[in-house]
Amino acid sequence: MVSNYKLWMDRAISSLKLASVKKEEGIYYEDLCFQAQQAVEKALKALLIKKGQEPERTHNLIVLLQKVMQFYRVPEDVKDLIILNDYAVQTRYPGDYTPIDEEEYREAIRIATKTIEWARKLI
Repeated sequence: MVSNYKLWMDRAISSLKLASVKKEEGIYYEDLCFQAQQAVEKALKALLIKKGQEPERTHNLIVLLQKVMQFYRVPEDVKDLIILNDYAVQTRYPGDYTPIDEEEYREAIRIATKTIEWARKLI
């Protein structure tokens, strides 16, 4: 059964707010970028649900974006959201990756914010 797209959008906004919290000692940019990825993932799923589609159980933003593009015209700058794909799994847990710096984090927030703004207009 298809879920409530408005609730998914609310959760996307919540994840974006979590991603945007003030960086303090003990908070990792990796965790904030994970929340930015989650915001985008939930927004894309909200758009699919609005069209009566049951979104795949995936964190892959490329797969979700391709599906969304079947129903919506996606602006070129919003397509940058695929940059956030690695934050879903690769940096979610401690491991072998290059730590995220402030500049990369700010870019993740910019992309997530742009995506959420675009999706909200459609919803």
